[in-house]
Amino acid sequence: MAGDTLAPDALGPTICAGEILVEIVATTIGDGFRAAQPLSGPYPSGAPAIFIDQCGRMGGSAAMIGAVGADDFGAVNLDRLTGDGVDVSGIATDPVYPTGSAFVRYRRDGSRDFVFNITTSAAARFGLSESVRDLIGRAGHLHVMGTALSMPAACEVIEYTAPIIKARGGSISVDPNLRKELVRDAGTEALFARLIGMADLLLPSGEELERAAGVSGQDAALSRLFGMGVREIALKQGAGGATVFTPDAAPIHAPGFSVREIDPTGAGDCFGGAYLACRRLGLSIAEALRYANAAGARNVTVVGPMEGAGTRAELDAFIAEHGGAA
Repeated sequence: MAGDTLAPDALGPTICAGEILVEIVATTIGDGFRAAQPLSGPYPSGAPAIFIDQCGRMGGSAAMIGAVGADDFGAVNLDRLTGDGVDVSGIATDPVYPTGSAFVRYRRDGSRDFVFNITTSAAARFGLSESVRDLIGRAGHLHVMGTALSMPAACEVIEYTAPIIKARGGSISVDPNLRKELVRDAGTEALFARLIGMADLLLPSGEELERAAGVSGQDAALSRLFGMGVREIALKQGAGGATVFTPDAAPIHAPGFSVREIDPTGAGDCFGGAYLACRRLGLSIAEALRYANAAGARNVTVVGPMEGAGTRAELDAFIAEHGGAA
């Protein structure tokens, strides 16, 4: 396995299943959408799609499972993913339902309000088609985004895929990616717990570390997760950078980059996509962490959840321009 944790990129693509959306961003600051206001977009989006797009941008083998509508919003996503090297053979085009959407508005304190249309859109209408089964059969890594676990279709695909990936020597990563707007029932919470127990790599932020472990306190959470079999934990710490924990070595920390934040949506997904791709391509934890921090920082400098996703060359230039980590 790459870096003794993840299956090498040569085994097969990283696959991700879940919501594919367009994002519409309010250009005003305030609470919610109770009044008419100017908007920006549509931007290709959906946490799994952002993640897998960044994987492709880094040069990793990557593929997406999901669905879009037969509309311009669907074309926006398919064009972006295809152009960035992502295999879209597992993406269905629904002839009836529209592409999913997310409207986002920022509050003065930097928090966000979302209005999602997922369950009544094409985003929720995919499954284990022949093309999806074929893709799963040749994949080397499964990445699970927590947002996708609010979708029965994604849960079915993920639950089917995980043991197949493991059986062929592949690996699994999980980003809890909690969203207050997306409610999960007892069944999906149980699936989440099983997936944590199967994961080789976790990519949590803040309180998600303790949520994944089911205990309070960072040290207790790390100890429990390592005891469950997790072998690498990349803890995202926002502007403070990120720290990677492994069972038998000292933590490795990389500080963040100093940038002017324009739009933080997608930063964590770009971090994860870059980190995973780098590790599967054989880079060390320290190298992968530096690229991941750069990917997250670069993405917040422009409006749109994946508009700042960078190639390796672009991230090299970003790191050089910013003089390394701040």
